[in-house]
Amino acid sequence: MLHKIPHWSAVFVAFLILGAGGCVAQSDYLRKQAEADALNRNLTDLTAQRNDLRVQIEKLTVATEGLIADKDRLTIEKEMLIADQDKLKVEKDRLERERADLKVRLDSVTEESIRTIERLLNRNIELEGDKQMLAESISLLRKTKEVEVRKVSKTYEDLLSEMKGEIAQGQIAITELKGKLTVDVLDKILFDSGQTEIRPEGLLVLKRVVDILITVTDKVIRVEGHTDSIPISGALAKRYPTNWELSAARALNVTRYLEKEGVDPTLLAAVAFGEYQPVADNDTPEGRAKNRRIAIILLPKE
Repeated sequence: MLHKIPHWSAVFVAFLILGAGGCVAQSDYLRKQAEADALNRNLTDLTAQRNDLRVQIEKLTVATEGLIADKDRLTIEKEMLIADQDKLKVEKDRLERERADLKVRLDSVTEESIRTIERLLNRNIELEGDKQMLAESISLLRKTKEVEVRKVSKTYEDLLSEMKGEIAQGQIAITELKGKLTVDVLDKILFDSGQTEIRPEGLLVLKRVVDILITVTDKVIRVEGHTDSIPISGALAKRYPTNWELSAARALNVTRYLEKEGVDPTLLAAVAFGEYQPVADNDTPEGRAKNRRIAIILLPKE
């Protein structure tokens, strides 16, 4: 690096030249002075250049520090990217394993689903067959029921025709509902008061009923005994302690008579209800009279 020459050195040189004998021409002095001035100018220029270089160096230093900082930042970012890349690779490997596992499970599920679908299709075919058989059975049952209803209705019409006199007098009531035919006979027609043996007049009435029921072969014939709510008292109570026993004995005697007259015993049943299924109010004589009855009911076979 160039060093600045002090101004006084030029004077000192001139002094040496003059002090040496004063023999140096003025032109030489001027020449030397010009050279000194040129050197000063060169020094000034060099100093300015040095200052410019210092400024450039400072700028370059700042830029270099910036580049170093950028380099450090980029290095950190690179390390983070490498770490992220490693994580992504680990995650990718995990996802690959899961995908492989899922494929195995999916293949298994798919095979099972195919087998299930095949089973369902076969079952559907079976159900269609069952459905067809069921439809045919329903159709057959409907036809059978219609035949049975016609039979019951025919029995109902025959009973109405045969017993119209007793029906008109209120001694017998005949009803039909949903294939169930009921013949309610008041006990005064069949039994004397407090008795269980059927009166001769009652046998004649039952005989007319039997002549119609004997043709019935596809129904259950249930004979029910019913009473009013007045408790059994007096000597009768020794034989029939409650209305249960009285209603049972009367129902059984009527059932035996039906069997004797030719009704199939496998179709017969005797049931005692006592006072517990009234059809009228037990608080009035008229109501109690209606509740004392024998009910002959035709029911479908189970």
